[in-house]
Amino acid sequence: MSDTPVVTRFAPSPTGSLHIGGARTALFNWLYARGRGGKFLLRIEDTDKARSTPENTQKILDGLTWLGLDWDGDPISQASRADRHVEVANQMLADGTAFKCFATQDEIEAFREAARANKTSTLFRSPWRDVPESKHPDAPYVIRVKAPRDGSTTLTDAVQGDVTWSNDQLDDMIILRSDGSPVYMLAVVVDDHDMGVTHVIRGDDHLANAFRQNMIYDAMGWDKPVLAHIPLIYGPDGKKMSKRHGATGAAEYQAMGYPAAGMRNYLAKLGWSHGDDEFFTDAQAQEWFDLDGIGKAPARFDFKKLDHICGQHIAAADDAALLREIEDFLDVTGAADLTKRQRDGLLQAMYCLKERAKTIPELLEKAHFVLTERPISPDEKAAKSLDDVHKGILRELTPQLQSVSWSRDTLEGAVSAVAAANDTKLGKLAGPLRAVLAGRSVSPSVFDMMLVLGREETLARLEDATR
Repeated sequence: MSDTPVVTRFAPSPTGSLHIGGARTALFNWLYARGRGGKFLLRIEDTDKARSTPENTQKILDGLTWLGLDWDGDPISQASRADRHVEVANQMLADGTAFKCFATQDEIEAFREAARANKTSTLFRSPWRDVPESKHPDAPYVIRVKAPRDGSTTLTDAVQGDVTWSNDQLDDMIILRSDGSPVYMLAVVVDDHDMGVTHVIRGDDHLANAFRQNMIYDAMGWDKPVLAHIPLIYGPDGKKMSKRHGATGAAEYQAMGYPAAGMRNYLAKLGWSHGDDEFFTDAQAQEWFDLDGIGKAPARFDFKKLDHICGQHIAAADDAALLREIEDFLDVTGAADLTKRQRDGLLQAMYCLKERAKTIPELLEKAHFVLTERPISPDEKAAKSLDDVHKGILRELTPQLQSVSWSRDTLEGAVSAVAAANDTKLGKLAGPLRAVLAGRSVSPSVFDMMLVLGREETLARLEDATR
């Protein structure tokens, strides 16, 4: 299989939005395929007609698109391949690796009740397994696979190592229901085989399923993919990630303003490691990612680490790309579109906004000075620093700024001179200047704001506030 081009797949069920655990599974499959020049395929497992909806499918596609996990070809609908699944079930029947079972639900339940009473195994053993066709009744039936009855099965897993299962714990699994519809366990194997999947990377909650699915591979004589069952994501308390730990869906993290590159970096670190590397690019992740680096223990989600890594990615981001991500964030949160003036101002200010912003809302708060318009209305905290004394000092500053060259050094010199003349320090004027220029007590440095706003706008804001 080593000479075969790598093909991975992500196969979500569209019964809800993209869960953060599913996003991490998709990322691992994407990284493994992209790092080896292979294909990353998307299959929508929509056979549960009662719970699968087009809206949920779209949410999954949107979540993957936001995360930047591009897939090859069109998404494949599992439900649309039902005829192929039935064909394989009938092939197994013809080959003698599956059989028709006429046991009714009442008979199966009666067997299980008796087994519970006798404290014996409730694993149903069909009496129809070896009954010849000539003795079959004209009645509804299911098709079951003939499970091995003795010995054991060992599967080699790239993460879990060799895992052994006693065959007497395997049931004669139904592969075709009495209404002729295929079951999920059959569909998964047939689809993986037909799609040429070489590596099945999925959550370790599917490990038991692997032994049941293995029976179908054996029955059909098909090549088996490399298995890699990855640990689940737990919350900080060591319990399975759920709503009580905070957001669980990819869309929620987008709406909270986490940058996609930061999410990719952080999710890659959940359960996988490359030495001591914490911050890395997509190119590095694709080059480094390997199944050997995945641990067996559940990964714990840590919002502080997520914030830290996302802050590093915002700081390192290309300005134009970050602006596009800001606009996408505003779109998904229902905020107003940016005007051309605001877009231009953001791009010009990006150098002094990106440092220490961990999320897009934090960055936008720092950017308030270029997003707002005159007249500036200071918030309550900023307004407190703008008393009559400081207004008087700023009135003296205004004419000094009308003629100086507009550079950081000269601006700092002019403000320092006015502060000294009024027996105060430069730092004491920072608060009042922030109130005037940004209307906020937290902002980039006053000199960065002046440089971004330019002479005309800076003077206009000073005059508005000191009239």
